[in-house]
Amino acid sequence: MPGDRCASGSSFEHLAFFGNYTNRIDGPGKVWGELRDVDNLTLDNVWVEHTVCAYWGVSVSGLKITNSRFRNTFADAVNMTNGSTDNLVSNSEGRSNGDDAFALFSAVDQGGSTANHGNVFENLTATLTWRAAGVAVYGGYDNIFRNLYIADMLTYSGITISSLDFGYPFIGFGASPPTQFQNISLIRAGGHFWGAQTFPAIWVFSASKEFRGIRVSDVDIVDPTYSGIMFQTKYNGSQPENPITDTVFTNVSISGARRSGDAFDAKSGFGIWVNEMPEQGQGPAVGSATFVNLRLTDNWQDIRNTTSTFTINRS
Repeated sequence: MPGDRCASGSSFEHLAFFGNYTNRIDGPGKVWGELRDVDNLTLDNVWVEHTVCAYWGVSVSGLKITNSRFRNTFADAVNMTNGSTDNLVSNSEGRSNGDDAFALFSAVDQGGSTANHGNVFENLTATLTWRAAGVAVYGGYDNIFRNLYIADMLTYSGITISSLDFGYPFIGFGASPPTQFQNISLIRAGGHFWGAQTFPAIWVFSASKEFRGIRVSDVDIVDPTYSGIMFQTKYNGSQPENPITDTVFTNVSISGARRSGDAFDAKSGFGIWVNEMPEQGQGPAVGSATFVNLRLTDNWQDIRNTTSTFTINRS
């Protein structure tokens, strides 16, 4: 229903949709897909499996997705983009999703002119995500992710906070109001996906656009696969594109980061890792982050920062 405002205000409740997809085909396979400018839609108590994507919204507002299950998809469970505002995703589960389980992506390639903002993702569970993160935010401002349980990621980070534009017209992170992550448990999160790069429980990646206005609070990271929190910066040739700025972590606990014992053992065991050389041709993380009441226990190495380009401030 691209551009079909007639769907605005519709409700889909107490239903299940079981597809028959056996591989990812980008484009089709979305149960509620490419819903452009469809506002005040309600999805409540829905169960989706074996599709490419459950919900993909473009410039949507007033959406409510509640009390739902999204399992065994080949791409995202829920993704909103192109200036999507004031939406709520609550009391829902993503399991075995083939891209980010729950995501906001601030592209402006399909008519949107502003960054995603005013969205709330709360009371969510993401487990066994097998191709990307449990929760991901790419750009935007004034978005809140709270009360999250993320566990057993298979190849990627539990949470991705990134300003990578993937080659699309894109708006980076706004300074105020900030992007917030609150009250989160990350259990056995992180993985290995491409090349020799390993991913942490929380991946902080300054890339193509501005990286700023990030607030993360009340987080427990337990037994991360490779590292608890990793800072990384994208380079264009020998030059970093954007630094990590205005980023604060409060009341964070990281425990049980151990050596992996696999082919990527040298990139494991760090509670916090300021990545000095994530991929061939890339350079060290650039910028700074502040930690207030950081607790580090039973890690092989609590903090690894061999760079001169990144500062960790603790109080």
